[in-house]
Amino acid sequence: MSIEWHTLHREPSLPGLYARAATRRKITGTTLPDSGLRCWVDVDGKRLAAYRKVCGFADDGLLPPTYPHVLAFALQMQLLTDKDFPFPLLGLIHLSNRIRVLRPMGGISRAQVSVRVHNLQPHPKGATFDLLTTLDDQLGPLWEAESQMLCRGVKLEGEALEQAWEPALPLMQVAQWKAPTDIGRQYAKVSGDYNPIHLSAASAKLFGFPTAIAHGLWNKARTLAALADHLPRANLEVTVHFRKPVRLPSEVSLFASAAGSSGELRLIGAGDLEHMVGNWQPIA
Repeated sequence: MSIEWHTLHREPSLPGLYARAATRRKITGTTLPDSGLRCWVDVDGKRLAAYRKVCGFADDGLLPPTYPHVLAFALQMQLLTDKDFPFPLLGLIHLSNRIRVLRPMGGISRAQVSVRVHNLQPHPKGATFDLLTTLDDQLGPLWEAESQMLCRGVKLEGEALEQAWEPALPLMQVAQWKAPTDIGRQYAKVSGDYNPIHLSAASAKLFGFPTAIAHGLWNKARTLAALADHLPRANLEVTVHFRKPVRLPSEVSLFASAAGSSGELRLIGAGDLEHMVGNWQPIA
């Protein structure tokens, strides 16, 4: 599929995009747009420092491997609330996330973000699509990501396949931390992601959750911060599958295989409740 790229001269304004998202509650079609958005963004040092603090990353001079998601968030919101996008943003479920760090992300003050969607597929509960995000500097590609999203209630022709992935290597507990009641609001402040299901029990109940839940990308970021000594700094692909949400407040334990160029991980809560599983490996 040929992509028609639209270049923005500045980052979109989030308040207007949230207002647009709040007023779109219906499925309007079953075809993804064949267009994408691009924009040069600046890395704000204070915002980056606040993100590191909330997610547990050390200040090592590199962008955290999950931080490009923050740089891309406004552009993603613009794409997913556009009139040509057929699904309502509120209610989308993040099923999995894969990031690839192509080169060491040090000394970056400005980069180009690109976002698009593709790969619409039937799912037992609706339909999935992939949100693709890339980060480039003046030398070329730095980082890329695929987020698989589920929209409930979409009817597509074809057989719905649900693939399950489980860790197979021996895992040992490497970290444990608490997800406090306000971590959703803390992460929203540094990321821009003010989805109501993460902010408070009252707002989460409006969307069918008994209490607020932690952002999936905070779970992944906090995990990668804890695994900093396990993982290479570049030529790295990390894939996670989100299982049961982390209800707030909670305490979780991280299990991982031995440090190296490849490995597996598992994030669990009380009663061996599985929140997230995944693996890391060199980029194919």
